[in-house]
Amino acid sequence: MIMKRFLILFLLIFTSATSLAQGGAVDRLYIDTRGIFHLQAENGHVGTQFLADHLNLNIRGHINDRIDYRLRQRLNKKVFDENYVFNATDFLYINWQATDRWSFKMGKDAVLIGGYEYDAVPIDVYFYSKFCNSINQGFTFGASTAFKVTDTQTLAFQVCTSPLSYGYQGVYAYNLAWMGRITPIWNTIWTFNMVQDMDGRFINYIALGNHFQWDNFLFDIDFMNRAAFAQKQFFLSDYTFIVKTIWTVGNWNICFKGGYERNSSKNVDADGRAFDEVIAPGTKYLYAGAGLEYFPLGNDKVRLHAVYYRDNFISRDNFDVGVTWRIDIIKPQ
Repeated sequence: MIMKRFLILFLLIFTSATSLAQGGAVDRLYIDTRGIFHLQAENGHVGTQFLADHLNLNIRGHINDRIDYRLRQRLNKKVFDENYVFNATDFLYINWQATDRWSFKMGKDAVLIGGYEYDAVPIDVYFYSKFCNSINQGFTFGASTAFKVTDTQTLAFQVCTSPLSYGYQGVYAYNLAWMGRITPIWNTIWTFNMVQDMDGRFINYIALGNHFQWDNFLFDIDFMNRAAFAQKQFFLSDYTFIVKTIWTVGNWNICFKGGYERNSSKNVDADGRAFDEVIAPGTKYLYAGAGLEYFPLGNDKVRLHAVYYRDNFISRDNFDVGVTWRIDIIKPQ
């Protein structure tokens, strides 16, 4: 029954997209997927499995020269949830470019939280920080506006359903972002977030994502400070720090990523409840990994990877070998 519904949904989306394409409204339509062989070792026990962890339908298009839209549907994630039927939809929004500087967006979008690990396309990420792994939902319904201050700097403001909720509940996040290029090699995604939890309390995120690029070498530094205003120590008692490097040599990428996350055991209210519902008080989380990527066609249509990673929370060795590929149905002309 589930497979039947899955196929019906896929055919409906595909048929709708194809009909739009005939009218010239779809600019790009593709499916991307990733399959892996996973090995894990823990306390002398070894487990292995083959699996596919991503299968996405991606549609981008326009209605006119000022209005565009986007859809990304995760086809391998449960869709028919009677409480939240859009839980497998990442993007479902329409964007109006009102002027050369002002744009307005409404629909389901990524919650505007800074950092390059958080901002990365999920299919390109092999292992995440505890924050990204534990937040309830990174894509929610809302509205946003962006103002292009200069050719390289943009300010954006978003009001959306809180990522600490589980669906449509009436709790919200208010997000202010500065995105752009400071120097030819330094780009940023910096945000100031006020995020409401299911009890109506607010927690503040200050997230500073920094991306440096020199020819064939990439270096990211992400830092996030999380705090409720009732905390005794506002800065550096609940935080995430992440570094990532990629060195490109021909068709190969040599990759490394590691991070440290901490939340003081003192960060609880008078009733003993945690101010931060994502990273528990008392957490000291360290994780790291390295890997190789190979692009046999010299482009991003096919990517092979081998990755090793480990953390101090489960103390499990993880090794993945896999392939990511994209099927282009409609490509930009």
